[in-house]
Amino acid sequence: MSENISVLVVDDEDRIRRLLRMYLEREGYIVDEAENGEMALTMALEKDYHCILLDIMMPEKDGLQVCEELRLEKTTPIILLTAKGEEANRVQGFELGADDYIVKPFSPREVILRLKAILRRSSAFSPVTTPTTSKDLVVFPHLTIDHDAHRVSADGIEVNLTPKEYELLYFLAKAPDKVFDREQLLKEVWHYDFFGDLRTVDTHVKRLREKLNRVSEDAAKMIVTVWGVGYKFEVVNE
Repeated sequence: MSENISVLVVDDEDRIRRLLRMYLEREGYIVDEAENGEMALTMALEKDYHCILLDIMMPEKDGLQVCEELRLEKTTPIILLTAKGEEANRVQGFELGADDYIVKPFSPREVILRLKAILRRSSAFSPVTTPTTSKDLVVFPHLTIDHDAHRVSADGIEVNLTPKEYELLYFLAKAPDKVFDREQLLKEVWHYDFFGDLRTVDTHVKRLREKLNRVSEDAAKMIVTVWGVGYKFEVVNE
C-alpha cells in the first residue's frame, strides 16, 4: 500500500528527520527531507507529495508560513509537528489549512498511524476507480461527492479540497438541513482530542465556500450560516 507514496519530512533537527525517515522507509514510503521552511516550500511546490510532516518552529521560515503559502497553490495534506506549549500555534495551523497535528515528543508508531489515516482521507491517495465501481455517491443539484474516490465536483467541474475541507463538506452533506454548532464540528471533523479555537471552523467554511464559488455559486450557497448557532448544508430546490 505504501509503494510510491512520497512524504516530505520538514524539521530543523537532524535527529528527528533521521528518526522519521527510518520508520517511514521501513513502511515502504519514499522520503525527502528539508531542514528549513524555505527549502520545504520550494520542494513542496516543485513536487507533488502525498503528505508533508511539518515542524512549526524553524529558522528562516516557520511551519505556519510554509502552510499558509503552500495552501495558495496546493491541497497537499499537512501534519504539523508541534511542541506541547504551542497550542495557539496549533490552532493557527488549522486555520491556515493544516489537516492534523502531532505533539512532540511523539511515538513514531503514532506518526505512521496518523499518516495512514490522512492518506486514506486524502483525494491525493484515492484508489483509482472507474465511474461504474463507485458506490458511495452523494448527489445534489450543482454538487456531487464521490466518497469512494474522495472527489468533489460542482456543476461538473472537479474542486480540489484539502482532506479537512473535504471531511467538513462530506460531514455536512450527509445530514442536509441539520444544523451543527461549531463545537460539534470541531469534535466530529477535527478529532484527536482537539479543543481549539472556534475560528478554526469559520476559517475552513470560508475557504470551502471560496473554492466552490470559483466554479459554482449555487454549490457555494449550499453551505449556510445559521447565525448564533453554526452551519448547515441546505439543498437547493429547482
